[in-house]
Amino acid sequence: MAKLALCIGINDYPGTGSDLAGCVNDVRDWSALLQKKGFAVLEIIDKKATGKNIRSAIESTIGGAKSGDTVIIQYSGHGSYVPDENGDEPDGTDECICPHDINSKGPITDDELFELYSSKKTGVKLLVISDSCHSGTVAKFAPITTPPTIKGRGAPTRKVRFLPPATFLSKRDIGKLGIGRGLRRSAPPGRYAALLMAGCQDTEYSYDASFQGRPNGAFTFVAIRALSGLSPKASYKQWYQAIRKALPSQQYPQSPNLYGTSRMKAWKILA
Repeated sequence: MAKLALCIGINDYPGTGSDLAGCVNDVRDWSALLQKKGFAVLEIIDKKATGKNIRSAIESTIGGAKSGDTVIIQYSGHGSYVPDENGDEPDGTDECICPHDINSKGPITDDELFELYSSKKTGVKLLVISDSCHSGTVAKFAPITTPPTIKGRGAPTRKVRFLPPATFLSKRDIGKLGIGRGLRRSAPPGRYAALLMAGCQDTEYSYDASFQGRPNGAFTFVAIRALSGLSPKASYKQWYQAIRKALPSQQYPQSPNLYGTSRMKAWKILA
């Protein structure tokens, strides 16, 4: 049985004024962990993480797996939302992830991800790890300063991993969003075509954080640390429960979630 993984991390978002700091470190950390667990890992970071390259890499990684294999798709970067064009979302918007070239080529929507994930062969276990935001209101998008973990002008700030739609959408598409966006329990990108470990709830944000002077996603840092205390036979549900003991916290008010069927949640971790 093969174990395949694709790790995507984007700090650099040209032309948006919304660069991040911890996403590439997230990829390095997840990649190191997964390789120790026997996964063959492909990394795509920053300028290589274009929309075209991400779609192609997801397609080839999933397409290379057969029944009994395990595939993991890990993404750290901005999330956002766009107008729903096919009428399948009750609030008129689709969640999306934001490639490096989002300003010129646009996002990758949850509908596209659903199609990509659904292409897996029968019997393939697919886990998606998402340390980004998929929803929220633009009003809350602002760097939030926290007590510095290092002294001096380089003291870190925490930012939410959410890119406001106005950053990359046309005025016409912005108009389709209306004056407000309802807070609702949305279908996650990929829906149940995969088991999804998400860094936050639909109406919250995933934070770009810093721990002892090193940038990281708050969810990534906590998830990897929580894994070290679990039995090798533990399930994803048990991993999720361990993560929730640390998040949300006062400094990082995000509540990770685990989307999938009961059977998926009972899978043995990284097996």
